[in-house]
Amino acid sequence: MTPDIAQIYAQYKGKVMGYISARVNNHADAEDLCADVFEKIMRRLSTFDDTKASVSTWVFTITRNTVIDHFRRGRPGSELDENLVDDSGVDEGLLNSETLTQLANALTKLPEQLRDIIVLRYYDGKPLTEIAEMMNLSYGAVKLRHQNALMLLREQFSD
Repeated sequence: MTPDIAQIYAQYKGKVMGYISARVNNHADAEDLCADVFEKIMRRLSTFDDTKASVSTWVFTITRNTVIDHFRRGRPGSELDENLVDDSGVDEGLLNSETLTQLANALTKLPEQLRDIIVLRYYDGKPLTEIAEMMNLSYGAVKLRHQNALMLLREQFSD
C-alpha cells in the first residue's frame, strides 16, 4: 500500500528538519533541503516498497542522501559534517579551545601521518573521505587514525 504524502509530511517534517538543521549551519539552506527531501519523496512515492523498508527508514535515507549531496556540490563555506558518516562523538571542541601555541607544540609530537590528517581536516577543512583519497588509504583507516590523533592530542592537553 502506497502511503499518503500528506501523512508522511505531517509525521516527518519536524524530524527531517531537525536532522538537516543539526548538520547544516545555514537555516535557509536547511529549509531548502527540507523542501527538496519532500519533493523527492513525492516524486518517488510510487516506487516505495514497504516489504523492503519502513516509511521512516525510507524518509531518513532520502534525507541523509540529500544532505550528503548538498555538501558534495561544494557550496562555498560548507563542509561535510563527519557525523553524517560517523556518530562516534569525537570531542572536536578540544581543537578549538586550546591556544595555537599549545596546539602547534602538541602537533609536533604526533607521528607525521597523524599530524597530516589533523592539518588536512582542521586547517584545510577537508572531509575524511577526501583525506583518504589524498593519502591513498581507506576511509576506515583515516577515520581510525583521525580518532587516534585526537585522542593523543587530548592526552597531551590533559597532562
